[in-house]
Amino acid sequence: MSHSTPSLFDKSIIAPAVGGAFRKLDPRLMIKNPVMFVTLVGAALTTVAVFTSHTDRGFVIQLAVWLWFTVLFANFAEAVAEGRGKAQADSLRKARKDTMARRIKGDKEEKVAAALLEKDDLVVCETGDIIPADGDVVQGIASVDEAAITGESAPVIRESGGDRSAVTGGTRVISDRIVIRITSEKGNTFLDRMISMVEGAKRQKTPNEIALTILLSALTLIFLLVVVTLKPFGTYAGISFTIPVLVALLVCLIPTTIGGLLSAIGISGIDRLIRRNVMATSGRAVEAAGDIDVLMLDKTGTITIGNRMASDFVPAPGVSEKELADAAQLASLADETPEGRSIVVLAKEKFDFRAREVAQPHVTFVPFTAQTRMSGVDVDDRHVRKGAADSVKQWVEQQGGTYPPEVEKAVESASRSGRTPLVVADGRKVLGIVELKDVVKGGIKERFAQLRKMGIRTVMITGDNPMTAAAIAAEAGVDDFMAQATPEDKLKRIREEQAAGHLVAMTGDGTNDAPALAQADVGVAMNTGTQAAREAGNMVDLDSNPTKLIEIVEIGKQLLMTRGSLTTFSIANDVAKYFAIIPAMLMVTFPAMSALNIMKLGSPQSAILSAIIFNALVIVALIPLALKGVPYKPLGAIEVLRRNLLVYGLGGLVVPFIGIKAIDLVITNLNLA
Repeated sequence: MSHSTPSLFDKSIIAPAVGGAFRKLDPRLMIKNPVMFVTLVGAALTTVAVFTSHTDRGFVIQLAVWLWFTVLFANFAEAVAEGRGKAQADSLRKARKDTMARRIKGDKEEKVAAALLEKDDLVVCETGDIIPADGDVVQGIASVDEAAITGESAPVIRESGGDRSAVTGGTRVISDRIVIRITSEKGNTFLDRMISMVEGAKRQKTPNEIALTILLSALTLIFLLVVVTLKPFGTYAGISFTIPVLVALLVCLIPTTIGGLLSAIGISGIDRLIRRNVMATSGRAVEAAGDIDVLMLDKTGTITIGNRMASDFVPAPGVSEKELADAAQLASLADETPEGRSIVVLAKEKFDFRAREVAQPHVTFVPFTAQTRMSGVDVDDRHVRKGAADSVKQWVEQQGGTYPPEVEKAVESASRSGRTPLVVADGRKVLGIVELKDVVKGGIKERFAQLRKMGIRTVMITGDNPMTAAAIAAEAGVDDFMAQATPEDKLKRIREEQAAGHLVAMTGDGTNDAPALAQADVGVAMNTGTQAAREAGNMVDLDSNPTKLIEIVEIGKQLLMTRGSLTTFSIANDVAKYFAIIPAMLMVTFPAMSALNIMKLGSPQSAILSAIIFNALVIVALIPLALKGVPYKPLGAIEVLRRNLLVYGLGGLVVPFIGIKAIDLVITNLNLA
């Protein structure tokens, strides 16, 4: 998916948004936003008054026009936000072509439309084929072009088993042959859900949005009751107010600014995530990211470069370095991890080990698992293992062997220096250790310092032993770490943090990560991971970049800051408009009130009309800020509140006085009121 997004003033967005603003006048849609629904009703009543009013008809017409503009501008803000998403959805639809799938039925293949595929169907894809739907590779390995989804031109490898088996409908196989088991229901593929989210079609209001809507509705109801009590249709203290004036008073005093922009702010938050190639399955997930105070990050690939490289062979007493290297290479021949390949390369460079024959029927490779934390090979009666020190020690002792204290000291020494020791054993005999170097990413310490300023605690998750983990944690600057972490440990830790009242975010890509991703408040699954992980999380990172979690938190906080800032501005606006409009309305009947007319507005009519015009125009002026978001800075909650009050609170008080006065001068000079 392209990262480029049409600008706010792009014709492809503005033209449809204008039409969308009128379509959204449907009362069935408007009633979902009580503040703007009240404004719509007021505009309708004022329009009726145009035909029933016998005096000041020109003034009433102007009021009606600007009240309709107020509603339309609010609808326009939402339509623009949706339009930006639809522009991206159009690019995504290009990836979803009308393709035929080669479905396996028994021993035969049959061609069917991709739309007819059902969950658990098996399909074959070969070079040049479009993958018809989401699924997991169950047979074979292939190179897949995912540019239509991720925007990344470099192909990726997808293979059966492991954590890189998931494939996405709409991507293309560019080499080899794979068999895929379909994992998505009809019409509910990853691409379908993504398009719905970016278009805003299925966006549900978040709990905070609902709470703010209720608050705004309550304020609107209070002002509505005040206006209704001015009977009959506005007689108070001997002053008679017409319906248009009462409507204008109501609209100026209810929080129309934030009411008109609230939906656009929420949609644009999802839009900002999409532009960073992250798909959120709900707006609630985006919002939750802004409230996160515990961040759980995998060490490898997130905090460190990820490709730990073998650097040294440290043999046990009575073992030569060559013997250790020989066994370590043998145990690593089937290990496709960067660490395993680096051991093979180091042994080849040091001792020229090459052209080993391991394809005999009597050779059995033992894969690494999170439970055993070892891997290796069985050749005839020889059993070679490499892995975590405590796991190999336990395995050797189970074979009847002993674990040399010199090896234990070598493990401790390597761990203290921040390296990862892998112990190598041949049956009962411990041969020594292989040291792996792991490099902390540049600038990551500064980013963690920024998160700390924001009140976010970082926890590094690693399978390393505690000493290695502590060394890397200190170098990276994280607040805490989990060593030798199993999937069960991750899940337990998340639950403990949540029980203590914290909101937790984490990343993962494997089936073993699925329980923890589902438990976390924000679970970011890697697109390269398994389908189970993608289904369990509430976000999917299309770039499969674990450090993206930090950006996601920043986007979530920016969303909350934008909503809070514009709410502060809106309420301050209402206070300023109150002091602008009320004195001007009453100064004719009560001359003493003219002392409060500090802006020296020309007349009650010009004061009312100026306030209504300003009320409409300020929504338009704030649309870019609502869509782009308030500039983000990693600050603490108290500092953010202070900044909001200073910039948006004080600004919300000052700007209406300037704006209303300027509009009043224009209206007065043109004799419009």
